[in-house]
Amino acid sequence: MEAVVVDAGTKLLKAGFAVPDQPPSMLRRFPSVSSEMDAAVVDAGSKLLKFNHASSEIGPEVIPTQMKRVPEDESLTDASLLENVTVDPVVRGFIRDWDAMEDLLRHVLYTGLGWEIGNEGHILFTDPLSTPKAVREQLVQIMFEKFNISGFYASEQAVLSLYAVGRISGCTVDIGHGKMDIASVIEGAVQHISSRRFEIGGLDLTNLFAQELRKSNPHVNLTISDVEKLKERYACCAEDDAAYEKIQQACSEEQHILPDGQVIKIGRERYTVGEALFKPSILRLEAHGIVEQLVRCISTVSSENHRQLLENTVLCGGTASMTGFEDRFQKEATLSSSAIRPCLVKPPEYMPDNLANYSAWVGGAILAKVVFPQNQHVTKADYDETGPSIVHKKCF
Repeated sequence: MEAVVVDAGTKLLKAGFAVPDQPPSMLRRFPSVSSEMDAAVVDAGSKLLKFNHASSEIGPEVIPTQMKRVPEDESLTDASLLENVTVDPVVRGFIRDWDAMEDLLRHVLYTGLGWEIGNEGHILFTDPLSTPKAVREQLVQIMFEKFNISGFYASEQAVLSLYAVGRISGCTVDIGHGKMDIASVIEGAVQHISSRRFEIGGLDLTNLFAQELRKSNPHVNLTISDVEKLKERYACCAEDDAAYEKIQQACSEEQHILPDGQVIKIGRERYTVGEALFKPSILRLEAHGIVEQLVRCISTVSSENHRQLLENTVLCGGTASMTGFEDRFQKEATLSSSAIRPCLVKPPEYMPDNLANYSAWVGGAILAKVVFPQNQHVTKADYDETGPSIVHKKCF
């Protein structure tokens, strides 16, 4: 049985088989994913009842990480029971609700991917930057003791995202739903002294967009779900700071009809979302913009590595797919304080167009075809002998 690769994010969980007899160039294209997907529904008896996901036949299973819990003795047909009763297994990139995550994984692995009880295979997880040791240990413990897996491996998302574009050294700027990671990687190892985690992500940009839309549309009743969908459709980046200031003075508006029939006008607000990444003061944060943050992180490593790192920069995470973001990032890079300008790596032509959304999963699929056949993973015998701490010795 092929190994399963799992990338559990704050908003979406990606899971699928790393097929050994398919080279990376044969990885099938992934579907586009939008916030219109419903949360998974869970009952009080810890049984997943339904969820919406992309077909595993065209890439990894992609489902919302957020779950909805309903009383065991109530009917799922009563929509009122599902409102505001949500469970978030992953918060700001880290697993927080282990019972909920166990439920979610059980459904994904056995129902979604077809594992059979008593015949479980290998599994590889992606690790966010600065994952606490306790989180890694609890994950490996659950997988061996509750899922009876035959082998385990975990690798940091920054390393895997570089693998996805054919690099072993470089920088990643990963803007997820709940966090942003800037990491430097040399020869497949994250340089933690020059890497930083920021607890800001797509969720914060959605809240900003909501605030701006409510100012200009005070009579429209907006839900966060509405705003998330509007952000995915309309949010974009101005060409540069001057262009953004010009847009603030005059900007054409579009009308959008919400599902309930309300009409909302969207104008300059769409540009504010992207601008906040380059001008954090919009979010009331005293911090440098994203490009300058990258340059400052890299300045802490030996100068002989600066070129190797900055000239192999990879953007990843759903927010990185925002219209105009890549162009704005590259333009800001030419204005940065560094003598060596950050330069973005283009993904290989055989990779999917939306690779930024799945780069850690793709890199994990590539790595799984190496670590498991070469027995570099944590085995059941390793776990039984050493316990959960074995993950720190064998997964790095």
